[in-house]
Amino acid sequence: MGAAPSTPYTVEHLVGTFVGDESLPLSSDFWQKLIELPFDAQLPSQRVHEACQLLAKNNCKTRHLAKILFHLACYLQESMSTSGVPPLDYEKAVNAVCFTSVFLKHLIESAQDGVVELYLSLHDNESIPKSILGDQTIEILVMRNVLNFIGSVDLSPNTYFLHLELLNFTIIAMSTQLLCGLSPRSNDVNPFLDAAMAQDGHLVSSVVCKLVLNYISRPRIPFNRASYPIFDDGRENSMLKRVGSAAANIVLLPFSYLISSSSEGSRDPIADSSLHVLLVLIHYHKCLVSEGYSLIENQVSASSDSLPKEDTYFSDNPYCKALEHATDCELDRVEFEDNAHSDQHVKLPFSPLFDTLGMCLADETAVLLLYSLLQGNSTFLEYVLVRTDLDTLLMPILEALYDARRRTANQIYMLLIILLILSQDSSFNAGVHKLILPTVPWYKERLLLQTSLGSLMVIILIRTVQFNLSKLRDVYLHTTCLATLANMAPHVHHLSPYASQRLVSLFHMLSRKYNKLSDPRDKKLNDAENNSIEISSLVDMSAELHIYTDFLRLILEIINAILTYALPRNPEVVYAIMHKQDVFQPFKNHPRFNELIENIYTVLEFFNSRMDAQRMDGGWSVNEVLQVVIDNCRSWRVDGMKMFTQLHFTYEQESHPEEFFIPYVWKLVLSKCEFEFNATAINLFPADIPTNKLDNAVEGKYIPKQ
Repeated sequence: MGAAPSTPYTVEHLVGTFVGDESLPLSSDFWQKLIELPFDAQLPSQRVHEACQLLAKNNCKTRHLAKILFHLACYLQESMSTSGVPPLDYEKAVNAVCFTSVFLKHLIESAQDGVVELYLSLHDNESIPKSILGDQTIEILVMRNVLNFIGSVDLSPNTYFLHLELLNFTIIAMSTQLLCGLSPRSNDVNPFLDAAMAQDGHLVSSVVCKLVLNYISRPRIPFNRASYPIFDDGRENSMLKRVGSAAANIVLLPFSYLISSSSEGSRDPIADSSLHVLLVLIHYHKCLVSEGYSLIENQVSASSDSLPKEDTYFSDNPYCKALEHATDCELDRVEFEDNAHSDQHVKLPFSPLFDTLGMCLADETAVLLLYSLLQGNSTFLEYVLVRTDLDTLLMPILEALYDARRRTANQIYMLLIILLILSQDSSFNAGVHKLILPTVPWYKERLLLQTSLGSLMVIILIRTVQFNLSKLRDVYLHTTCLATLANMAPHVHHLSPYASQRLVSLFHMLSRKYNKLSDPRDKKLNDAENNSIEISSLVDMSAELHIYTDFLRLILEIINAILTYALPRNPEVVYAIMHKQDVFQPFKNHPRFNELIENIYTVLEFFNSRMDAQRMDGGWSVNEVLQVVIDNCRSWRVDGMKMFTQLHFTYEQESHPEEFFIPYVWKLVLSKCEFEFNATAINLFPADIPTNKLDNAVEGKYIPKQ
């Protein structure tokens, strides 16, 4: 680039000097000129790429990345400490953030063998203003001012684009995680994430609050073009296309270099980017070596994957804790907008947050936020459970599960775990049967009219099990569905005819699968005795048979719970069992099932005898049988039933959830954000898997409380 003809302070000269091999001091007026590049300056993408490569080569010597980051931090600090900042200053700041983001992103994604060398420390002979930097590192100063601006400066037409670019900058700065392995290690280099974690509690709380408020309020791109003559580049949709990031021309230089060619732009870029930043922040945990463990004595490198997990631990995450301890605020609109500055304790408006999540659950990032809130914040969970309009959340969840073929495996898991968490509460299980849905327009197999929300949940959970049997074949998914049904069973109230039929049909379907496994296994046992079959094949078949045995028992326990605790309220369940009573006959003498089957036959004998007592000429119609069941439900007594401990399943995260959530979050972010990352540099998950195909499995524990 140095060979290109240029005059002082042209874009060629300034960018060429920045990426060149001559180190300029912090005090040089060059930095102010670079940050205030003229808005009518442009560079072709090829030149930008060449400039990035030159900076990667020379940054070790010049430390120019650290210096421009320092000046950017100063620029932000000045804008926050001055009242009545002119719009032009914000526009210059937008330009500076975009310019810095381009080069930072290139240095991160061009790291060799996953080793990030950003050279963020200045040389010893550099004259550093102690009044600004003090004892801080460059990255802590930058993240403090970036996060402080995001958390404390109100969104307005003047600050909108700077807020957006700072959110994008934060995502880029934190993307060093993409270079780390699947399992966090003590030598992972994430300077900006670590710097974010080192901020004081008040700043952390204000950032978490502001990010959530941005997500709720969904501020739109300002269209008052008269206020932004400098943004007017003659193309009406340019701001939308570039996500409002384009202070035209020079900002077009970095952003056209960052933006994904396939991106259509977001309707709510501030809301989406705020959620992405929040998810990355709350799921980060730095891996540390336990005190007293000697790497030298144990002859283990800190970078080694063989470092025992019991000798490492994860640091606390202040952003995660802030979200987990957030409380509801009953405030008017003015207080709602200002509460990010109120105190160190995060206060969020739960009602609009609940409504926003309900509107956005088709988006996988919204599902993950809802999961994070329900799993981590007991106050928000309690708020959700007392809402009388649970259909606001449940209907989009059930619709997404209904359309499972279009969902990623991880999204299905998250949705099911959300239902499992909610089903742990008995009032929830009772409440969903009281809420009647006039119709379910997206359910195509059958017209569902005046169906309870609880009946729809049962239908969709059973449908998901069937989908899993044919497509995913995942044990965790089965377990989650059946655990939720088990939690709901004692509280079932007027289960619909269709839901009752589907429940009995599920037992029938799994029993057929069980029989298909059981018969060949018995044959192979005989073959094994004659050494004509490999033992490993027999072991695999026995393991699968054991899984289906557990599933069948769990379904029988679900049916038993309904019959034991809720039979008078569920005549349709009794009718469905009577209609298909033959499917239970083969298991009457099964050692794992016989006691449960015995209870079912106690019910069958009671109602069959009532029908025999009213023997009619000719056949029974459906309505006539159902009427007999309804009439005799009133006289039913549970005394003859064998009582079993009521199952109650809870969800608990694995001891190392970060091994799932960190890759999952970044896959979501990369699939949603407006720029691409060099796939060959990614070590966090397999680079050959597209970022919108999320195939990892959720690992959780489902613990029945006896």
